[in-house]
Amino acid sequence: MTKEIQKLHDVWHDTQNRSVQNTILPKITFDDLTNSIISTGPFYYYVVDFFDMSISNVSSSISEIHGFDPNVVTFNDVLGTIHPDDVSFVVQMEDFFNDFFYNNIGAQKLLSYKINYCFRSMMKEGNYGMLNHQSILLTLDEDGGYGKSLNIHTRIDHLTNQNTYKGSLIGLNGEPSYMDLNFNTDIKKAPEFSKREIDIIKNIADGLSSIEIAEKLFISDFTVKKHRKNILNKSACKNTAQLVKSCILQGII
Repeated sequence: MTKEIQKLHDVWHDTQNRSVQNTILPKITFDDLTNSIISTGPFYYYVVDFFDMSISNVSSSISEIHGFDPNVVTFNDVLGTIHPDDVSFVVQMEDFFNDFFYNNIGAQKLLSYKINYCFRSMMKEGNYGMLNHQSILLTLDEDGGYGKSLNIHTRIDHLTNQNTYKGSLIGLNGEPSYMDLNFNTDIKKAPEFSKREIDIIKNIADGLSSIEIAEKLFISDFTVKKHRKNILNKSACKNTAQLVKSCILQGII
């Protein structure tokens, strides 16, 4: 384990944040959960247990991206793929989000947020590619310490090779979202897209036309076009390509 990776473990082993007792993983369908929050692109997922830093429920697609055997891969194997120049950023983001949660949101709402940021990672072929990291806490211990978390890594080379070095907290279950966060920035709330608008954005990201989206969602072509116009206005994006890229990088979809 490198000194930089050890710094990540030090963040997660903070006595305020780490679970001091084993927690039970809730019964969830991982395919349904990942499909509801994942953005377009090759991805893999796993569950990390902050109690002992073990991982489980590793998707087989990790072998296609990193070349790891999902049955024997460890958390340190995954952390070891992070580009050396991005490790300090990941350490800072994790430390920042830890403090932000407990100082601004409260432990009682930890399960209602998705963390999102990007970093470069070693691919199976030996080159570095850009990954979008999304994580959702699944359990807390009795004292509000981190239990188990679902981590999802999506390859986004088709969108960008440049990191914004910012992160987002996406509110679930009606909670507000906070966008483009770094260590010194003012907090910005995300555009308030409706569930229907997010469905349309996801379909745009999949390459569907307005007519195809209308048929899929059982609404009129006119309604889709109206939604698209409203979405662009809310996001301040010039076109749908910029919209999709922005929504994926910020973790909205």
